[in-house]
Amino acid sequence: MEELQAKHRKEQRDLQARITQKKKSATKKTRKGINDECERLQRELAEKQEAEIRQLNGEVPEPPVDGLDDLALDDGRDGNDADEKEEKKSVAAAAVAEEKKSEEAEENTTATRGKKPNRQKARLARRAAEQAAQAQAAADEAANQTDRRGNEKEVMDAAFKKLGLQELEINPDGHCLYSAIASELDEMQLGLRPDPSRIVLPSTTQSRIDTVTSPKHDGYRAVRAVAADYILEHKDDFEPFMEEPLDAYTRKIRLTAEWGGQLELQAIARAYGVEINVVQSDGRIEKIEPGDTDDLDEEERNKRKIWLAYYRHTYGLGEHYNALLKKP
Repeated sequence: MEELQAKHRKEQRDLQARITQKKKSATKKTRKGINDECERLQRELAEKQEAEIRQLNGEVPEPPVDGLDDLALDDGRDGNDADEKEEKKSVAAAAVAEEKKSEEAEENTTATRGKKPNRQKARLARRAAEQAAQAQAAADEAANQTDRRGNEKEVMDAAFKKLGLQELEINPDGHCLYSAIASELDEMQLGLRPDPSRIVLPSTTQSRIDTVTSPKHDGYRAVRAVAADYILEHKDDFEPFMEEPLDAYTRKIRLTAEWGGQLELQAIARAYGVEINVVQSDGRIEKIEPGDTDDLDEEERNKRKIWLAYYRHTYGLGEHYNALLKKP
């Protein structure tokens, strides 16, 4: 009996291996047929083994009966038969679990194949990830950079306090140098002294000229005109330092928002006979001499001083000038 039971166990294991292989290779269309075939093979093996056990016990083989798989072989037999029954149940349970697992895997595969990837969403996700990475990199870089704006403002405020100056904010529009000069000339009551015939305007009415020469309106236009006139009249002093023709250079001064620099400061200082002191972003002071002021007394020369604040980092557009006035 033990030899027969060992033989039966091996046959059941072999059959289970065949059933597992068949179900793994099954598709959605062939699954039902394979399941039926597997059930038939299990039933036939069970009937065959039952017949062999009866034959060994000297019993007359009976024809197969429906539901034979669910019947106990013999309640009165020894523990080996009970073990065989339990093993059959375990094999059947394992087959059911394997089938369920195979079905779930196939359903997942089918769902994955049937769902097309959304390329637009994928692109948007990649772009969002790239932007987030760039923002983080910029934040990291900013955190490691020196606060030039804050440092510059701190240095400038300390210099203003030491010199007894108060700052007058000028609009950062490209005309800041000329607007700052116009404001201080008006404060000193020196006048802008433009030549109306040289100011190019859409209208030549006197009221328009008065507006242009007013520091409260477009005073920077008058200062631009005076600077351009002085450079044209003293071209030998300025032309060697230009990188473009004199006429084109002075036309930009007169008619555009081109920023003013060192040459323009020199021309303005000499044209108006004023000393221009520029407080730099590092606290240094650059002095631009007014030229020939021998006809002025000491008090008048001291009066004709203009103070400017020159920034490199504080304003978004870049270099910028503000006016500086003596505290009352």
